[in-house]
Amino acid sequence: MIIYVKYMVSLRCKMVVKQELEKLGLHYVNVDLGTIEILEDITDFQREQLRKNLKAFGLVLLDDTRKVLIEKIKAVIIEMIHYDDELPKMNYSDYISEKLGYDYTYLANTFSEVKGITIQQFMIINKIERVKELLLYDELNLTEISYKLHYSSVSHLSNQFKKVTGLTPSYYKKLKVKRFENLEDL
Repeated sequence: MIIYVKYMVSLRCKMVVKQELEKLGLHYVNVDLGTIEILEDITDFQREQLRKNLKAFGLVLLDDTRKVLIEKIKAVIIEMIHYDDELPKMNYSDYISEKLGYDYTYLANTFSEVKGITIQQFMIINKIERVKELLLYDELNLTEISYKLHYSSVSHLSNQFKKVTGLTPSYYKKLKVKRFENLEDL
């Protein structure tokens, strides 16, 4: 039996889900990308208890199959951009389609209908968030960041960054550095 849970792809969330399953005596095969694969059938009582226990940690059991699919799409994108060391060399649409086992057109249409934005827009938002993180870590320069995130050029990254945030990457970095300096002066 497969159960769907809305949670961010993180080690902490996976641990919480596993602990709650163990508390209920449920044996799982896999906990990944918002899905829990359980060996036995789950009773209504166990499902409700799991729902309550997970809710205490800000996690949500999902019942609507479209919402489940959207969460899977988001999880693949977030994992790909924020947690994988390197982005896939293949086309993103092919990667997402292959990872989830659905035709990309179907995924894209479903995502747009439910979320009101395209998968591409969601990816851009997440890539810009990743750029912000990498700028603050100060380990990579803008050229290295654009290469790491598969931008065609630094100017493409800068234009997209400014379009989303209203700031240039260098100005954003200066603002953050200034904020940290001000905090240290307190």
